[in-house]
Amino acid sequence: MITPQLTADGRAVRLPIRDHITAPLLDDLATAYAEDPEQIGLLLIAHAAAVVCHDYAVCSDDAPEYERAMRAAEADGTRGALLDALPDAHQQDPELGPDDAITTATRLTRLAARIRHTRSKEPRQ
Repeated sequence: MITPQLTADGRAVRLPIRDHITAPLLDDLATAYAEDPEQIGLLLIAHAAAVVCHDYAVCSDDAPEYERAMRAAEADGTRGALLDALPDAHQQDPELGPDDAITTATRLTRLAARIRHTRSKEPRQ
């Protein structure tokens, strides 16, 4: 279960997903690359190119909306191809049963209330 935590400065609540989502996905990508470096390498290069083109289109003042949409679709396509090369186990959103969902919601609420209560005592700037 992902346990909500306060940030170090105490101004926000964070959900530490690194160990639950990001790390296993990175492990799977490394394993897939080790098994077929040429194919995965080409997919990574294609995805990097698509992401850079999409970023450029989004930031460009003169890029038409259809180009932004095309670049987004290309990036989605290459991302999908990379995800297809990985096992499905770590690609699914975490699912919480009723008890875990209530526990997580309670922790989030408690931490958020602590932040609100602490910030209300601070002098306004």
